[in-house]
Amino acid sequence: MKINKAMIIDDSASDQFLTQYVINEFDPKIETCSAYDGQEALEMLENMQIKPDIIFLDINMPRMNGLEFLEQYSQHEKQTTVVTMLTSSQQEKDKTTALSYSCVKKYFIKLLDMDDLMSLATH
Repeated sequence: MKINKAMIIDDSASDQFLTQYVINEFDPKIETCSAYDGQEALEMLENMQIKPDIIFLDINMPRMNGLEFLEQYSQHEKQTTVVTMLTSSQQEKDKTTALSYSCVKKYFIKLLDMDDLMSLATH
C-alpha cells in the first residue's frame, strides 16, 4: 500500500508525536494530521477533500473512543481509508471487535515502529 497521507487519532499528544516521528523517519513525504478523539476525527474527515490513505486509531479516548469511531465511520458509504489500530489495549475483546470492521486491516500495540510500517507498505 502506498501511503501519502496518514491520520493519527489519539488523545495523547506524546503518542501522536512519537507516531508522527516514526512515520517521518519511514518516509518524510507522508503528510500527517492528528485528532484527539473520534468525534474530532469524523469532523475533520468530513471536511477533507483528500482523505488519508491510512488512519492510526487508538481505542481508549474521551468523548468518542476508537470503537465508537469505527461504528460511526463504518456507516459512511465510501470507506477508502485503511484503519490500523494503534493502541495500548491488549484485551482480546477489543482486538476482536476492532478487526470485525472491514476497514480495519491491522492491530498494533503502541508504540508504532518501522517493522509495523513496513508490514503496511508491503500489503
